[in-house]
Amino acid sequence: MKIDELEIVPGFEHENLQGKVWETANEAELRDGLEKAFDYRGDVSIRLKNGETVEGYIFDRRAGSTLADSCVRLFPKNDPDKVTIPYSEIAGLAFTGRDTAAGKSWEAWLKKYWEKKGAGEKNIELRPESLD
Repeated sequence: MKIDELEIVPGFEHENLQGKVWETANEAELRDGLEKAFDYRGDVSIRLKNGETVEGYIFDRRAGSTLADSCVRLFPKNDPDKVTIPYSEIAGLAFTGRDTAAGKSWEAWLKKYWEKKGAGEKNIELRPESLD
């Protein structure tokens, strides 16, 4: 095997979850949905069993042996305090925020750069899209 082959890592297709509502009929579905929510790069709305909804960005999850031992941690939208929610209190979730990673790649960025350079532009500065 050549050294160059070792440096190439195949990509994976990004699952489009934006707008999806994840109903949890059983423990396996809940755990699967929360893993996807952790990898999601946007806000998620968590529907609690008591009827409340918490919306925010999931930055951590801890999977224990039971739902009561497992929890998800998030930054609630419009609230500076972090929130911890046990899996056992979650009835469902929805991928409500814009997925900031969807469709973005190094190749797309590089293509834009070379197009501008090829057009003769100087001091090329590519800025990220606004999240608003």
